[in-house]
Amino acid sequence: MPMNLSLRFDRNTLAGFAAILLWSTTIAFARSLSEQVGSMTTAAAVYLIGGLFCLLRLRWRGNAIKTIRKLPLRYLFGCGALFVFYMLVLYLAVGMAKSRQQVLEVGLMNYLWPVLTIVFSLFLLNKKAGPLFFPGALIAIVGITFVIGQEISISWTSFAGNFVGNPLAYSFGILAAIFWALYSNLTRRWAERSGGAVELFIPATGILLLAFRLLIPEPGSWTVRAGLEAVFLGIITVVAYILWDRAMRKGDVVLVATFSYLTPLFSTIVSCLYLGISAGITLWIGCILIIAGSILSWISISEPGTEISK
Repeated sequence: MPMNLSLRFDRNTLAGFAAILLWSTTIAFARSLSEQVGSMTTAAAVYLIGGLFCLLRLRWRGNAIKTIRKLPLRYLFGCGALFVFYMLVLYLAVGMAKSRQQVLEVGLMNYLWPVLTIVFSLFLLNKKAGPLFFPGALIAIVGITFVIGQEISISWTSFAGNFVGNPLAYSFGILAAIFWALYSNLTRRWAERSGGAVELFIPATGILLLAFRLLIPEPGSWTVRAGLEAVFLGIITVVAYILWDRAMRKGDVVLVATFSYLTPLFSTIVSCLYLGISAGITLWIGCILIIAGSILSWISISEPGTEISK
């Protein structure tokens, strides 16, 4: 086999899987809430609510602040900045999209982060890649385009035209993918295995998003449904990021990142159920391609010092 296939399904790696599943449920709710109050309002509300829960959790844990103060400064400021700016450029990209098709295409740019996470791990975590990695990644990306194109047909011609017509939004989408991939790898490299500081990153993100929301007025109105969706998203977001942080610090980064290829598939299935969208044949074609590409990518990566058979 190309690599040792003994699965590291320990609790830390499973925490990363759980984070991906939780994120997949949030896409449909975030889309519903954004259509009611606007994308930037949604972002600010979700991260402010999530930030409040984070601060309450820190207070409940007692010595958490003391533990965070002992973390390396390069982690606190470096990874903290990457976390905050990832959220900012992602929601700016979505907010600057001029149509639903552009929103989906910007989302496609952001979904490059699992591939980039593995690519960056080659340099930052000294992983080794075999010849199947890039073909596998390409197959998975094609599968993602099938899944995202389940609602609106995405062609390279229309994509190129939209990119030229709205380059800033698409550039922000790519930047978001780069920031999150760097954050995931540098969390493993810089953070302490005993703890992270995601409970500080989330409220900081909420405050910054609120500042941008005050500068960018959006039409929309709050309802009971919108409020419940915001609270749900805030809580789930906190839980997902805490689980992801644990997986990046202690789990199998490559295995979790490879599983992340399935995020758009899971989120599309949840969206079909919650928003009443019909699932077409392209969804299942994309599913097969993503799974095949994920397996190829995963088996091509080895730990430092482990030789990949050619």
